[in-house]
Amino acid sequence: MPGAPAAGPTLLAERLVASWQRSEDYGVPLDAIEPSFVGTLNDESLFFECGREVLTGLHQTLVNEPVSLMLTDADGLVLNRLSGDTALLRALDKVHLAPGFAYAERTVGTNGLGLAIADRVPTVVRAEEHYAISLCTYTCAAVPVLDPVSGRLEGCVNLTTWSAQSSELLLALAQSAASNTSALMLARSRGQRPRPAQRGEVFRVETPRLEPGSGTLSSLGPAWTDALGRAGAAIGAGRIVAAVGEEGTGRATLLAQALRQELPRERILAASPPAPQDSEAWIGLWTPELGKPDTGILVRDVDRLPAWVAEHIRDLVLQARVRSTPDEHLPFCVTASSFDAIPAALAPLVGTVVSVPPLRERPEDVMPLAHHAASRVRGRGVTITRSAETALRGCGWPGNARQLIEVVTQAARRTDTLDVRHLPADVLSGSSHRLTRIEAFERDEIVRVITRPGISMQEAAEELGMSRATVYRKLAQYDIHVPRSQS
Repeated sequence: MPGAPAAGPTLLAERLVASWQRSEDYGVPLDAIEPSFVGTLNDESLFFECGREVLTGLHQTLVNEPVSLMLTDADGLVLNRLSGDTALLRALDKVHLAPGFAYAERTVGTNGLGLAIADRVPTVVRAEEHYAISLCTYTCAAVPVLDPVSGRLEGCVNLTTWSAQSSELLLALAQSAASNTSALMLARSRGQRPRPAQRGEVFRVETPRLEPGSGTLSSLGPAWTDALGRAGAAIGAGRIVAAVGEEGTGRATLLAQALRQELPRERILAASPPAPQDSEAWIGLWTPELGKPDTGILVRDVDRLPAWVAEHIRDLVLQARVRSTPDEHLPFCVTASSFDAIPAALAPLVGTVVSVPPLRERPEDVMPLAHHAASRVRGRGVTITRSAETALRGCGWPGNARQLIEVVTQAARRTDTLDVRHLPADVLSGSSHRLTRIEAFERDEIVRVITRPGISMQEAAEELGMSRATVYRKLAQYDIHVPRSQS
């Protein structure tokens, strides 16, 4: 590898060597920067709104410093750039580190923001650590920003300065800006709770015990049945299967059901990705099981894996295939948001892609899943009134089956007869725009009052301190639909 930095004992050095190798494999030239120009920027996202606000505030304190502050999206596309140093800005223009240009590792080689996105950890790339010679004039510190609710990678905060400048505080500033961006996103995301930190759970399951997908419904509508059949056929043929779709649709559940149907005597090991800094220990927990007889492997959310982890898993899968006999299969499945999101190292291994439709496209599955969730909570069947059923069927379920099961589980813990008044306000509201905290509180209060059994609209208006006309206007504003209570 020409001119690559020597691999030292630190993880950072290992990451740099891996990044240099990928850059060479991508065919990135050493002497020229040719980032792709996209031009079209998504400047309406919550991430961009909050990140721009945070960086604008930070820029005001660094206006006289030779530092450029940038936001990029998850593909390395530079969204904006702030700096008070005109000489630095002119120099960055020459290497196209500017809004509209994509600075991913694949196009310009090892660089701070590209490596931070690839490995999903805070990263500093200094001077000669860059792959391209024309970038050795700079030092870059970049920190990924994850959506605090969904956990999805939104992009990164990147701070760039001259390589001759001290970079000791650069990463700390980038980490602070990324953290503040994530916190601001949470505060403005309709009051939703943050996604729990990734724990890298690994479950080894013996046949008689609970396993991934155990106790779930396989007898659902035609869309689910068709996807389950295609996954099972591919597993039976020895192909690696990727289940793709929106979060919460049941991708891992579908694969676990397919594995159990095709390989009833095998144990299933399911692994969820850890926080990036815990990846090395996580790999050591489950990869020794890969390729063992009578063991099926299911890796969730591979689109959240750092690039080097995906490469390591690929190598282990290929080695396991070499060791296996022609009549042996390697039961290995993955989930991701889409095939395009699967890391480049793993995508060529996938033999079959099964799309799991969102729940809004499977309305026939809503009530079977609701009754199943309620019965699991109470250990017996729970009555769901016709008005509650109408509300459940009418909801768009942006969180898919996971959201439905959580809503019904919480309601079934409080009542033997689940009625519309036991459902949260967002199930009854079709409002698609982001609500402020005050708006969300107002909507929830309106729903709480008008779902009370026997209350008239006039009584509801008096309790809310509004006129009837205002209540009707608010119902339209929040797109609230409350079916009449009836059992």
